[in-house]
Amino acid sequence: MNQTELLDEARKKIIVAMDVPDIFAAHRVARPLAPHVGMFKIGKQLFTACGPEVIKLIKGMGGEVFLDLKYHDIPNTVAMAGLEAARLGVKMFNLHALGGPEMMETTMKALRAEYPDPENRPKVLAVTILTSSNQETLKAVGIDLPVKEMVVKLAKLAQACGVDGVVCSPQEIELIREACGPDFLIVTPGIRPADAKADDQKRIATPGAAVAAGSNYLVIGRPIIEQPDPVAAAQAITEEIVQVLQQ
Repeated sequence: MNQTELLDEARKKIIVAMDVPDIFAAHRVARPLAPHVGMFKIGKQLFTACGPEVIKLIKGMGGEVFLDLKYHDIPNTVAMAGLEAARLGVKMFNLHALGGPEMMETTMKALRAEYPDPENRPKVLAVTILTSSNQETLKAVGIDLPVKEMVVKLAKLAQACGVDGVVCSPQEIELIREACGPDFLIVTPGIRPADAKADDQKRIATPGAAVAAGSNYLVIGRPIIEQPDPVAAAQAITEEIVQVLQQ
C-alpha cells in the first residue's frame, strides 16, 4: 500500500466513543471528526437521550455507526432488536456472549433471513468480559475461570454461533486471534495513548500495540474527544497505527 492507502486503512480502524450527553454535543464532536475516523460508537447514554435521531445525524455527516447497546435478553427479543438496528443502517452492533448460544444463533438467523448478502447487513459482535472488569469482578458474580480463559471461551462460543467477532480488551487479542483465526473481527476498547490516563479502564493498551496484536478496530473516547484539538488527537493516533501497518 502507498502512504495514502495506509492512512486510509489506519483511519478506518478508529472508532470514536461518543460518550456525550445529548444530540448537540454529538453534533459538536462528530462534525469535525467524521472525515478523520472510521466510525462512531453510540452507547446507552446517548441512545437513551436521543434515540435513532443521533444515528441519522452521524450518517448524515458521512459517518458510520457502531451501536453499542450490548443486547442481553431472551432470544427473540434480541433478534428483533438486532433487526431494528440493521434497519437503522448501523455498521455494527453488539450483544452479550453471556446471553448464551440460543440468543446468538437466533439473532444471526434472523439477520441472515432478512439480509442474505452478508455485505448488506451490520456486523454483529459479542461482548466477552468488559474492560472495566478484572478477576475480582468475575469472582463476585460467581465466575471462577481466569479472565483470559473466560474471554476465549466466550469468543469461541460466539464464533460457533455465527457471530462475526467480539469486543475484548487488548490483553486478550492474541489469544482470540489464535483461537478463532484471521477472519474473526476483534474490536478493542480500553485503548489509551501512552501519555493518557487509564480512567475507569483496567485492561488497556496503546493503539499501536493493539493493532500489532491483531485488533481490527480500536474504540477510543476521552483521549480524542476531551482533547483541546480532537482532530489532531485522532490524526496522531492514525499516524501511530500507520507505523505498525508499515512493519
